Amino acid sequence: MYPRSIQNLIESFKTFAGIGEKTAERLAFSVLSMEKEQVKNLSDNLIMAKQNIKRCKKCNNLTENEICDICNDKARKHDTLCVVEEPKTVFSIEKLGTYHGDYHVLNGLIASFNNINPEELRIDTLINRIQNSQYKEVIVAVKQCIEGEITALYIKNILSDMNIKVTRIASGIPMGADIEYIDSITLEKAFDNRTTIS
Repeated sequence: MYPRSIQNLIESFKTFAGIGEKTAERLAFSVLSMEKEQVKNLSDNLIMAKQNIKRCKKCNNLTENEICDICNDKARKHDTLCVVEEPKTVFSIEKLGTYHGDYHVLNGLIASFNNINPEELRIDTLINRIQNSQYKEVIVAVKQCIEGEITALYIKNILSDMNIKVTRIASGIPMGADIEYIDSITLEKAFDNRTTIS
C-alpha cells in the first residue's frame, strides 16, 4: 500500500512499546513533514542515546557515566534506599523533589510464570549494598500487582534478620498501574503514607 520506505518507517515505529499501526503511521508522516535538519537531529539523538547510556555500577539506573549523578550526590540521605522495578520509576520519583535517598533498580519483578525468578533480578546486588551500607529503611516502590506483592514480600523476607525497616509506598496507586504514569500528587501521597510490609 505505502511505498517501501514509508512502510519500513511505520514498521520501525511499531517496535516501540505501546505504539500500534495508527500511531506508527502518524509518526511516520510526521517525520516526512519535518525539515531534513530536524530528521538528522532526531536520528543523531537516537544513536547518541543508544551509544552513551549505560547502567550505573552502583544502583543500576540509566546514566552516561560509570556512577550516576544521584549516587554521586553527597547531599542525598544515604540512610534510605528506594527499590524500584525500572529506571523510569526513578525519574518519576525524582520529579516530585520530595525523596532524597538512594535508589536500587531491580530490572523487573518476580514472575515465576514468566520464568523471572529472584536470580534474574538485581536482588543479590541489593543485599550486598545493604550489607555494606548504613541504611535504616528500604522503601519498596513497585507497582501494585501480584508480581509486585511477591517481590515486596521476598525483599522483606531476605532482609528480615538485618534490623532494617522495610516499607512499601501506600496503596493510593491503583492495582496494576505503572508508577511512571501516576500523577505527581498521588505518587507523593503514596510516598508520604508508605506502610511497613508485614
